[in-house]
Amino acid sequence: MSSSAAIATTIFALAMVATIVVGVLSARGRDKGLDEWSVSSRGLGVLFIWLLMAGETYTSFSFLGTAGWSFSYGVPILYLVAYLTTGFAVAYVVGPALWTYASRHRLISIADMAEHRFRSRPVGILVAVVATVFIVPYIQVQIQGMGVVVNAMTYGSIDLRVAAVISFVVAEIFILVSGLRGSAWVSALKDVLVIAAVAFLAVYVPMHYVDGLGDLMHRMVTEKPEWLTFPGHESGGLNGTWFVSTLLLNAVTITIFPTTVAGYLSAKTPNALRRNALLLPWYQLLLFIPMMVGATALFVIPSLDNPDLALFSLVTDSLPAPLVAVIGVAGALSAIVPMSVFMLCIGTLWGRTLLGGGNGADPRSRRTGTAPANDIRTKRLSQLVCLLAGLLALAGSLFFPNTLVELSVLSYEGLAQLVPAVLLALYWRRMSAGAAVAGMLVGLVVMTALWASGNDPWHGVNGGIIALAANLAVALTVSLLRPTGPHPSPAVRREKGAPAAATPGETS
Repeated sequence: MSSSAAIATTIFALAMVATIVVGVLSARGRDKGLDEWSVSSRGLGVLFIWLLMAGETYTSFSFLGTAGWSFSYGVPILYLVAYLTTGFAVAYVVGPALWTYASRHRLISIADMAEHRFRSRPVGILVAVVATVFIVPYIQVQIQGMGVVVNAMTYGSIDLRVAAVISFVVAEIFILVSGLRGSAWVSALKDVLVIAAVAFLAVYVPMHYVDGLGDLMHRMVTEKPEWLTFPGHESGGLNGTWFVSTLLLNAVTITIFPTTVAGYLSAKTPNALRRNALLLPWYQLLLFIPMMVGATALFVIPSLDNPDLALFSLVTDSLPAPLVAVIGVAGALSAIVPMSVFMLCIGTLWGRTLLGGGNGADPRSRRTGTAPANDIRTKRLSQLVCLLAGLLALAGSLFFPNTLVELSVLSYEGLAQLVPAVLLALYWRRMSAGAAVAGMLVGLVVMTALWASGNDPWHGVNGGIIALAANLAVALTVSLLRPTGPHPSPAVRREKGAPAAATPGETS
């Protein structure tokens, strides 16, 4: 092992130990119940909510895929900043609404919400299963992304598979012990490193390889103009129509994404979410830096075989080992934090709805907020599911590295099919359980058919938004023809006239 590799590997090892210590210590003196583990007892303030939700948006894809897409395609990568920023604008309204509904009824996941809204445990189970199917690929993507980052930062000394196992072990240790609060604390460590790393790269890379940002942009305009206009460079049709349809689909879907909802429900108050929605778009400015690095790589290493290595190829080529290690640790933590939250969310989705007997299984804990024996048992089963989901994704990354990753392309489109059942149903009391399920299944069939037949995007339109349109059409039609949904409770009838965003159409 070279001296550079030894230095980078040592720094990486110390960082992983520090990550476990920070995550585990965050649980000291906390309640041991399911609410504390899954949504931090709804006790996080604006700062930790911001750190947690920012950590979910700045993943290993931000270091690898953003630079890689910029290198390969160019302007289509701007969809990432566009949908995240637009999604946070939508979350300004949706987040407080979901928090109010879930807090009033002590719900901790979108599966709980669906079960409570329709008074149907099967509907909650269906939501949990569908969400799980489309979240597991995200975990595998983060595990494999971690492997790529660590392999690059250690100059190949740590094998991709070894790095994948390390990422899984680190994330599982603190998420099983500390839950969502542990992820928030580790995210604080991650964000300090990320901001420092990308701020440094923003100045260093263009100055080292070209004559500054001005020269980089001049060369892009004169030498690579096809990277700057839609559909980009050989992007396979990612044109303006795809950009707008993907922006709309993802901006709505991110508001009910299980990890996003976990962030909502961990807040102390709805106002914390509103402030967070104002702050988070600023964090997305950091995404422009990996894009810039990817563009720089076009002129430095134009024949790069793996575009996802654009950023780390420049970093390892030009920086000393200690700085390479720090940037690599930032990239590694950008995989570990979202990975841990994804695994936790799967455990939470399966918590009360599938493993705990449903929302009505323990009314005493609903009234008092205590953690009785049944709640502790449900938490332990949820932790087991969390572990199994992680093991499944790890096995996929080790033995079938391309199988589940291909499904990750469909993840947002699949989760989008939950929007009517989880979100629209809270505002429209007439929607029935049958309508929500019928719409969801039709949307999933349409989405899968478009993808399997090679028609996604279809004439430039994101296949997920076509499937969501079919989903909504079926749900609305069935609800109007057979309005069998439950009637509002007296408590809700007393609240008529309250703003919809503050009190979604709930049922007793």
